[in-house]
Amino acid sequence: MFVAAAACAHEPVAAQSPATAEPPQKLKIVPVGVKVENRSEPVLCAEKDNVTLTFAHPKVTRFRLEAAHPSYIYTLQKDSYAADWTACDIAAEATSQPPPEKLTLYEDVNIWIVGYRFANFWRKRDVPFGVAGKTFDGLHLIQVWVRHEDRAEEVLVVYPTDGYWRARPLPPKHLGWSAYGSSFMIGPVEDAGRPVVNLASIGFDPAERVFALKFAGGGLAALKMARLDRELQVLDITFEDPFNGPPFAALRSMFVTRFNNDVAEVGVLEDDAVQWREQPIMQFKNSASAREVWTGRLYPSRHNTSAPDMVFRDFSAEIPVAPEKSKPAPEKN
Repeated sequence: MFVAAAACAHEPVAAQSPATAEPPQKLKIVPVGVKVENRSEPVLCAEKDNVTLTFAHPKVTRFRLEAAHPSYIYTLQKDSYAADWTACDIAAEATSQPPPEKLTLYEDVNIWIVGYRFANFWRKRDVPFGVAGKTFDGLHLIQVWVRHEDRAEEVLVVYPTDGYWRARPLPPKHLGWSAYGSSFMIGPVEDAGRPVVNLASIGFDPAERVFALKFAGGGLAALKMARLDRELQVLDITFEDPFNGPPFAALRSMFVTRFNNDVAEVGVLEDDAVQWREQPIMQFKNSASAREVWTGRLYPSRHNTSAPDMVFRDFSAEIPVAPEKSKPAPEKN
């Protein structure tokens, strides 16, 4: 069963007579290593995404993504999350935008979905968003808020027009708040001046906490909020069919210096490796068979100091199972 299928109508399957119907081919899920490509470029502006890691495999149909607090989170006494416009040529444009229109898309006692429309968003596309039988058009940002210990906590956002997501765990108690950091993309990654995923529509099931994604070029995916606590948020992603060609996911982030970044290091566990390969993010030389990829920071940064590490793991593919050979009937004496 594919959980995103409910978001989109499917054509009925023609009935076959018992004489011509073929039994469905059995499939099994197996772990695979994926190709990770580093497309990062140097910048001086801390508000420009210059880090790009893409993930590709012709048969991947599911993987897991984790947003986990950095290892130093409990040593922080003060967070730093203000925008840094030093050496940026976009500061005037970015800080002079009119206030957005805010809409409550869905609300119950445990979860709230909030949408925003910006007057001058960089990309002009309309991606309908559906929840609880209602459809909303023209949204540029969607936030997921949850109730935890009598507080409202924002934990996940998506930008429908370019397919960028951000996730974070519940904040540590001693800080009471934590920052977003790196973004990620789910689906066929394309180049539109910068990497994007073109979505046709998004649906959300509040009871199951599952997003149903339909892509503009075809294909469906489901993103399930599988775990959320003060340590990490876990997202399980499933594709109806694999993407044989473009990357199926990407990480986008920022690095200026080792003390001013949203991601500084990458660790990769590869097929048949006996240890992790760890490198600074700007020196990472790709991987042909990554089973797990960690991106984050070992030391606090001046920028979004509490932002989470991001982990891509449990890449899996569905492969056909060879039919069992029938045993010959025993000979009669």
